[in-house]
Amino acid sequence: MVSSPDRTGSAGPVVSRRSVLAVGAGAVVGLVAACSSSAHSPGGTSSTATTSAAGRPTPLPSSAVSAAVPSAHASSAAALPATTAWQPSSNDIDPQVKLRAVRLIEALGSWPAGGSGEAAAARRAAAAGYDPALAAEAGGLLSSAPEAALQVLEAQYGGILSDAASVLVVCRQYTPGHTETADTTAADSGGTTVDVRLSSAQPLWQVTALHPALPGGALALSALSPAARAVLASDAITLPPAAHADVLSGNVHDSALEAMLTLSHSHRIELSVVRSGHPLDVFGTTRPSDHPKGRAFDVWRIDGQAVIDPATPRTLVEGFMRAAAAAGSYNVGGPYLLSGGAPDQFFSDDTHHDHVHVGFDV
Repeated sequence: MVSSPDRTGSAGPVVSRRSVLAVGAGAVVGLVAACSSSAHSPGGTSSTATTSAAGRPTPLPSSAVSAAVPSAHASSAAALPATTAWQPSSNDIDPQVKLRAVRLIEALGSWPAGGSGEAAAARRAAAAGYDPALAAEAGGLLSSAPEAALQVLEAQYGGILSDAASVLVVCRQYTPGHTETADTTAADSGGTTVDVRLSSAQPLWQVTALHPALPGGALALSALSPAARAVLASDAITLPPAAHADVLSGNVHDSALEAMLTLSHSHRIELSVVRSGHPLDVFGTTRPSDHPKGRAFDVWRIDGQAVIDPATPRTLVEGFMRAAAAAGSYNVGGPYLLSGGAPDQFFSDDTHHDHVHVGFDV
């Protein structure tokens, strides 16, 4: 029987051929931490909350904490793209846990003119209701750029238990010189994925640690495998910044890359996490995850429809999960437990309620 190493312990823009050619010409993009835009509806929800009758935190009106969470900066409107505060789905397991993670990353990674540096980031964190010491763990989210705009693409669970959680905040960050144009691609703006760790508390979960992605250096295009080059050139595969850097590093196994290509023949797929920015072990266990080995990837949107969205047809997600198994994955997780396949080939849990995990053992 095959084990399921990526179960928990409990029961953007398309990467175009233009960006690949740019990398091949030597335009290696530095990994400036960034958070990118979500498909969820825009608008700010405060990280400050009261407690509901059910015992869950409920947000205060945004006007009560408008100073705590920076959004688009009027001073940078001419230079940087407008950003919107990420919002969870009504179908999320615990929307407030994701919001706690996201609002901190939004606060750390966005600043007006003159707001760069760790000390200023610590003040923003404190104003938003977080431990200011977390700014020291922000890594590439902080830079010497005079101003920055950060947009969260997606927030998915790296794991959620009753008392602890990992939220993977997938981001894009714009700074002067990295502005949005008609052809902006993932390689034209900074970005990263941050594994945000939280512990349960009342009235709000508390962020305890930040682990930004560390993809490794980019290889010359000629040094990458044919599968890696094809993934980078595909118009049907959207890679966020950290995942794009993972493929450029040469550290993603061809079994995963070839499955991406196979699935992209029938679907447009948007990935959240490939190798870096994911917990090293399956959350809540001591079992190594396939992600850091470069042998797994997560898909959060299929044919433009988010896996978490209750309006997304179940048949679409189930069909994609079966297609992933047919493409060679021994370990397919998602919001639905499917029958058939090899023993333990399909699994479902709270962690995988918001994405499809596709893992490989070779």
